[in-house]
Amino acid sequence: MVPGTDRELFFTNGTIFDGHRFLDVGTGVVVKGTRIASVGADVVPGSAEPVDLAGGTLVPGFIDSHAHPVFAGNQIRHCDLRDATTAEGYVELVAAYARTHPDEEWISGGGWSMQAFPNGIPTRELLDAVVPDRPVFLPNRDGHGAWVNSKALELAGVDAGTPDPSDGRIERDHAGQPVGTLQEGASALVGRLLPAVTADGWYDALQIAQRHLLALGITGWQDAILGDYQEGADPLPAYLRAAGDGSLVASVVGALWWDRSRGLDQLPSLIERRQRWHSDRFRATSVKMMLDGVAENHTAAMLEPYLGTDECTGDHTGLDFIDPVELPRYVTRLDQEGFQVHFHALGDRAVRNALDAIAAARQASGSMQRRHHIAHLQVIHPDDIARFAQLSATANLQALWATHEPQMDELTIPFLGARRSGWQYPFRSLHDAGTALCGGSDWPVSSPDPLLGIHVAVNRSLPSDVGGEGNDPFLPDQAIDLTTMLAAYTSGSAEVNGVADRAGTIRAGMDADFAVIDTDLRHLDATDICRSTVRQTWVRGDLVHDAH
Repeated sequence: MVPGTDRELFFTNGTIFDGHRFLDVGTGVVVKGTRIASVGADVVPGSAEPVDLAGGTLVPGFIDSHAHPVFAGNQIRHCDLRDATTAEGYVELVAAYARTHPDEEWISGGGWSMQAFPNGIPTRELLDAVVPDRPVFLPNRDGHGAWVNSKALELAGVDAGTPDPSDGRIERDHAGQPVGTLQEGASALVGRLLPAVTADGWYDALQIAQRHLLALGITGWQDAILGDYQEGADPLPAYLRAAGDGSLVASVVGALWWDRSRGLDQLPSLIERRQRWHSDRFRATSVKMMLDGVAENHTAAMLEPYLGTDECTGDHTGLDFIDPVELPRYVTRLDQEGFQVHFHALGDRAVRNALDAIAAARQASGSMQRRHHIAHLQVIHPDDIARFAQLSATANLQALWATHEPQMDELTIPFLGARRSGWQYPFRSLHDAGTALCGGSDWPVSSPDPLLGIHVAVNRSLPSDVGGEGNDPFLPDQAIDLTTMLAAYTSGSAEVNGVADRAGTIRAGMDADFAVIDTDLRHLDATDICRSTVRQTWVRGDLVHDAH
């Protein structure tokens, strides 16, 4: 099929989901050039070239509202640990990579899971055994901790006398010596020493990531961290280069990193970058504010303390990365300057802080216009569920996390206790309260495949043959229906990204961005959603991925 503004296509012989609902049987879609010309059971295809859906489903191109594609692509380029699941498997991958890359000054990459190690903490000795002579720095799959060897600690000068940074923790043995795991901000003690990724390296990482996402039917996303999150690790130049040379196929919104060590003095720089970085395929119109860490390492901000190993309440309630007293003032100013705010909030205190800040901005402006959104939402206090709709705050769901796995069952539930564990990922409660929903993956923290995330949202489990722990659903009362979750990943994410006028729905006048799924989702058993795959991906009428 040859691209061209005069080309006409007729998508037929399948089920159509329009971004909100499944359309009547027999509905077809006519595309002229880059846009949808008509939708209906009585459309006249004329001389349009037929595209046979073969009984599958046509949906708007998925939009991932929270992902880190360039970081994911860079991880794939280096020591990628995603294919292992055990400590032994990770060590074997590191050893093999070190053997085949003898000239690399540092061994970097990452993607390990905390559940593979006792108490979620890997040790330097495991890495020392296979890489004793070069520094190793490997972030875990959620990016909230890093596994390092003795050489890396030595080069960074991290020892028993090194204090914990205010936004992180050095895991230590009984003598106070670092064991080889650095949590949250402590990762930067070593990470700052890594050789900078070259401009070509970041560009290649973006291209790798884009190919992978297009193959999953994802035609747009919000990159959840752009800026100086880590020294020398800013994906922005790669996006600008790709947007300029035409290789950026997807439509991307960038969330500019809010430096949590600073205040409103950084606002002029954010405004300047937003103005400078704007094109047809890329806009930096959001600001990312990371409010807390993650529950597994007890850095998620909780209203009540975590439980100890003896199930007794301690005094640790997690970390606030941004001063909750100042947060409403920051968010109000960002709102006044026309920025969307994209919050990272896992603990119930962090979620409440985000909602309080949005409330302050709403009161100051008298408007609900800005589509602020809160990502992750692991634990929400029941008193805060209704506030999302009241404040027009979108819930950004990473649905793959709402399932039983060792990281949940061994590292989270025992330290939250039964009552708070029952407040996790309350998708159904949010939906029933009228909350706007969008879908995201947090890739490379978890798989970017929307169909896997949708499966878990609907079933609250994954079958063991596709990476789940079995069929025991996690808090099944919080499951939501297929139509709702498909809408979250299409029209819902389009609203959050500010592109609802041209993407996220299948109707006349919209961009011809589609994913063609190989099964009829309307009539598919819900337990088989995860076995569906994307056969084709179309962006503005061009076929950009074909599995055949």
